[in-house]
Amino acid sequence: MSIHDDTCDVAVIGAGAAGLATAIFAAETVEKSKPSTILVLDGAKTIGFKILVSGGGRCNVTHDVVTPTDFFGNRHIIKNVLAAFSVQATIDWFASLGVDLKREETGKLFPVTDKAKTVLSALVNRCHELGVVIRSDHRVTGLDRRSDSESGFAIHHAHGTLKARKVILATGGRSIPKSGSDGFGYELARRLGHHVSTTVPALVPLLLEDALFHKALSGLSHDVELTTVIEGRTVDQRKGSLLWTHFGISGPVVMDASRFWTLAQETGKSADLHGNFLPGKTQEQARQWFMDQAAGAPRRSLTKTLAQLVPERFAEALCLHSECDPLTAIAQLPRKDRDRLIEAFTKFRFPIEQDRGWNYAEVTAGGVPLEEINFRTLESKLVPGLYLVGEILDCDGRIGGFNFQWAWATGNLAGRASVGRMARGIGT
Repeated sequence: MSIHDDTCDVAVIGAGAAGLATAIFAAETVEKSKPSTILVLDGAKTIGFKILVSGGGRCNVTHDVVTPTDFFGNRHIIKNVLAAFSVQATIDWFASLGVDLKREETGKLFPVTDKAKTVLSALVNRCHELGVVIRSDHRVTGLDRRSDSESGFAIHHAHGTLKARKVILATGGRSIPKSGSDGFGYELARRLGHHVSTTVPALVPLLLEDALFHKALSGLSHDVELTTVIEGRTVDQRKGSLLWTHFGISGPVVMDASRFWTLAQETGKSADLHGNFLPGKTQEQARQWFMDQAAGAPRRSLTKTLAQLVPERFAEALCLHSECDPLTAIAQLPRKDRDRLIEAFTKFRFPIEQDRGWNYAEVTAGGVPLEEINFRTLESKLVPGLYLVGEILDCDGRIGGFNFQWAWATGNLAGRASVGRMARGIGT
């Protein structure tokens, strides 16, 4: 069904997590006695692709503990947005939609069905219950403020023009462009006077030089401490699970650290990523451990000795990389070889060629500055009646459900605020 010169109270551009949540909260806020028309436009023929592929197809809805430090951006503003819609509020809200959540050991919350489709269906069904109209295959091509005599906006899309009193940009960023989030939302924001900070792939795997040993370790995961150094200065340090792949490295700790590397590359700065495969141990502590092992079990091979701390397959690969025979008895290892091996285990420089790109990035770092929105309502400070939610904003969270929590929280504030006047019977 197409729209031709149609009119609505609130138009949400984008039918992803943030867009659907915004529409629901808006519709729930409006009193039944004061009906309003809320439309959601999306360029994709089938909506909700990102929801369906998230969390390995299970949809990691949120995390049991969410704090501003789990995000990058203006943390004062992030703190206020998150405080308005807590994790418990998210759990209760999904329960009201018929979706019960379960907590896993990692702290991640998933639907008890372990199916992302459960989440998407619940959101879409609630929209239908509330009379929210979702128009797929309606790609927006332009957004203009109407003249002074006519308040609101004109939204140009694939099938015509829509006039709306309020507009909510929920277009996403640039991650997974085949979902429809190809970055055009930034252009719409720019045309209306907003700035857009540098956008780069975040939560993205990293590709290593072909000559490294990663292909032989594909599928192996273990804990590591990653340190990111930009222009000689340490900007990030974190511990977690690293996954070796046929193309390079992935896993939670790599995904979380990736934003610093991609941002450095985009801005022309030198970036190094170092790995300590003996997390918690300094080089000196590692050296002492080696010496203790050599004294206690002098005939044990390097591989067998190191396998006490790291997977044996990885120990062998790193020994060979460091030009040490894995079968050498630890007590027979020359000092210079031992020092080189300790350096490799505690300060390994990953030879990164590039990130895996937007198609594999789970979120976008950068976007419309949070300082340009009212954090209590998510309304633009520059364009009255325009609201921005979700990934289009300059806020990205670490892996584990945090970006979904941002989507629900921003959707809650913007949805309720956009119809506040109508809900009180003041609007037309």
